Amino acid sequence: MSAIGKVTTGFSKPYVAKYAVSGDSVSYTNLQNLARGVEVSIEPETSDASNFYADNIVAESIGAQFTGGTATITVDGLLQDAEKFIQGLPTAGEDGFIAYDNTQEAPNLGFGFIVRSMSGGTTYYTPVVLTKIVFDPLGNSAKTQEDEIDWQTQELKATIMRDDTSKQTWKFVGTDYTTESAAENALIVKLGGSI
Repeated sequence: MSAIGKVTTGFSKPYVAKYAVSGDSVSYTNLQNLARGVEVSIEPETSDASNFYADNIVAESIGAQFTGGTATITVDGLLQDAEKFIQGLPTAGEDGFIAYDNTQEAPNLGFGFIVRSMSGGTTYYTPVVLTKIVFDPLGNSAKTQEDEIDWQTQELKATIMRDDTSKQTWKFVGTDYTTESAAENALIVKLGGSI
């Protein structure tokens, strides 16, 4: 008997690219790998469903609609160039320090990643793109080393928005691929890169 569903088994290859819109078309530039992916959680926010009652029953209904959301992305840790890019940070001063101040302008970005899953004994890789996000200011957390290394990761939060086209798309999900490299290539192209 063949499988009738699939189970998620992994998350990898988080990418970001600068978002732009012209007319009814979204484009991306400055594609870069964010870091090594550990975990991702997408939490959509929705409006309430709207029901019309007639003859003492729900006669018509419009389901809840996407109004925004939050992405929580856990990575191994951002390199300085990636942090500067997603936070809109200025270049370092002569003393080598980067200022987190009023000149900081976090850009709108596209965010993509790959979800690994398994169905019927076959592994699949599916590219996913959130069309328009902006990252929240980053926090810091570090713990001293004790007898053994405590591997510490970095959690990023971002606001998910609809894009500025007439369709107001907020997410794209690609086809299932049987190799991660094929899914990554599709993701790269969707976010304005070339392979």
